[in-house]
Amino acid sequence: MSVQLPRTFPLATIPLDDAVRTQFRLLECVAARFEGQQLFEADAGVVPDLGRPRTTARVESVLADFFGAEDAALVQGAGTGAIRAALQGAVGAGDPLLIHRAPVYRTTAVTLRGLGVRTVEADFNDAAALREALESGEFGWAYVQHSRQRLADSYDMGDVLAACRAAGVRTIVDDNYAVMRAPSCGVELGADASCFSLFKLHGPEGVGAVVGAADVVERVRADNYSGGGQVQGHQALDALRALTHVPVMWAVQSQVGAEIADRLAAGEVPGVAEVRIANAQDRCLLVQLDRPVARELPAAAARHGAAPYPVGSNSRYEIAPLFYRMSSSSLDDAPELADRTVRINPMRAGADLVIEILRRSLHDLKD
Repeated sequence: MSVQLPRTFPLATIPLDDAVRTQFRLLECVAARFEGQQLFEADAGVVPDLGRPRTTARVESVLADFFGAEDAALVQGAGTGAIRAALQGAVGAGDPLLIHRAPVYRTTAVTLRGLGVRTVEADFNDAAALREALESGEFGWAYVQHSRQRLADSYDMGDVLAACRAAGVRTIVDDNYAVMRAPSCGVELGADASCFSLFKLHGPEGVGAVVGAADVVERVRADNYSGGGQVQGHQALDALRALTHVPVMWAVQSQVGAEIADRLAAGEVPGVAEVRIANAQDRCLLVQLDRPVARELPAAAARHGAAPYPVGSNSRYEIAPLFYRMSSSSLDDAPELADRTVRINPMRAGADLVIEILRRSLHDLKD
């Protein structure tokens, strides 16, 4: 017997016309910080008085301008490295850190354990519960994940950050999966820092960013003084070039996802019981099947051209539609979905291909 999917509250997305304007605005920020030939040149090393390559510093200034922040730092370790760097500069062993009452993303849990902070949970979906926690006066910092940790999460990022700010609590936001897809990221909504992976934005492997308040970024930069820890100039330029494609790419992907959801809900593919759009990590489709074949579906879909597992969730390697299991943190919260629910991300594909792969895969898995 199938289990009904919970109601989801996906993050708003940027419409295509707005995404085009976002791309143009990014290039305006680039032009303000780079002379033409510098876009074809890249340096390396710990430049005196900068502590990092000049090219990297220019890209950081572009990011700060684009997001309306005081400063930005590129770091190694992708999104996980960015989150770790920001938290390490903000809280220490034994310090209280306010977090949402939900399963913590696995790599973030490792960071929190390593830092030895004392996490305290409050339900961010409940404004009164959040306000009560903030008014306790216990916290200097809160950590907020922009993408949903639980499928039924409904909190508004702007409201959570405003409540923290009113209570004098500073905020670090995990903006992975939300930057350039949601209309505003954490720092644009008033957070002290937004942390995200540029690998998830088609950039090179391992590059992340911390964008936000000058004191937060300065602590990140001071901790990352080693030459071997720097994001070198060629990496920074590579990330910037890739970023120019992302707004339009993700707007198209969001449109395709909505079309697939409508067509599946209308019964176009036999064997689909229910569908939801959700931010289960990345924005995706949760497809509930009428038979318990969800664990076998990714391998079957791969035989028809789908990607059977993620690389970076919208990295440059991921062009084929992704057919995959629910995320570990989602299954921690709702293990009953494992046998009948898959997540599908169209990536660069159109709705027709995604639906045809799903149709053929379900046909292959018939008894």
